[in-house]
Amino acid sequence: MQPTEPMQRIERALAKALAHSEGGGGPPRLAQAMHYAVFPRGARIRSRLCLAVAAACGEDIPALTDAAACSIELLHCASLVHDDLPCFDNADTRRGKPSVHVAFGEPLAVLTGDALIVLSFQTLARAALRAPHRLATLMLIVGRAAGAPLGIAAGQAWECEPAIDLAQYQQSKTGALFSAATVAGAAAAGHDAEAWRALGEYLGEAYQVADDLRDVVCTPEELGKPVGQDETYGRPNAVQRLGLDGAIARLDDLSRAAAGSVPDCLGGVALRKHILSETQRLLPKELAVRAA
Repeated sequence: MQPTEPMQRIERALAKALAHSEGGGGPPRLAQAMHYAVFPRGARIRSRLCLAVAAACGEDIPALTDAAACSIELLHCASLVHDDLPCFDNADTRRGKPSVHVAFGEPLAVLTGDALIVLSFQTLARAALRAPHRLATLMLIVGRAAGAPLGIAAGQAWECEPAIDLAQYQQSKTGALFSAATVAGAAAAGHDAEAWRALGEYLGEAYQVADDLRDVVCTPEELGKPVGQDETYGRPNAVQRLGLDGAIARLDDLSRAAAGSVPDCLGGVALRKHILSETQRLLPKELAVRAA
């Protein structure tokens, strides 16, 4: 029997998790909004990373790995719903369709993001019944990525400060979930989790630089969301700090640093190649020739 593809595993785990929020006498429009926020899928970069790390470590409980990946993805989807709200980015589109607050209204969008965060923890708890000795570690990993002082809530809150600490802002806003993905993947497989944090931090910064590049050079149609947001809201951007060529070079440096940070493991060689390939794909097509 062929192993299930990572994307199939993720979509199946997400559908299973969301099924728990549907029916049972709950508000139908909240369940609809939660489903709308998660499907159809995005790139699932963070959840695929979680599965890749677990596989490299020789995962022994695939259902727990799937739950960890699903938990990270639910947090990411929740953050997008909140990011798009009028009080933050005021974005009308996401993934090429109306954002949740446009489709369902602002009050329900706030509750949708909240419910997805809670569902993230519920998903872990249900799966960890098969390996209760790993639950506490996974809960702490996800909790750190979600809250304060270093999680996505803190990352969003930096935008409310009179002065932004750029490193902390980017590490929380973007890096937190990448670090959680690598650390949770190792923890779900029963390995030393913290040894994998550096990989997540490098990849988180790489993704942030790539996102900054896309915000400058891509169109709304290409991204499925508004562009030029950093300039509009006066937020730090790698292109502003480093210039276009400098940002491209920084992305390449981070890609190599990420591959080099992979701890020794059974699947280390394959994972390093996968990381280099995936980070190269982050560079917008318009800039690929320039980087060559």
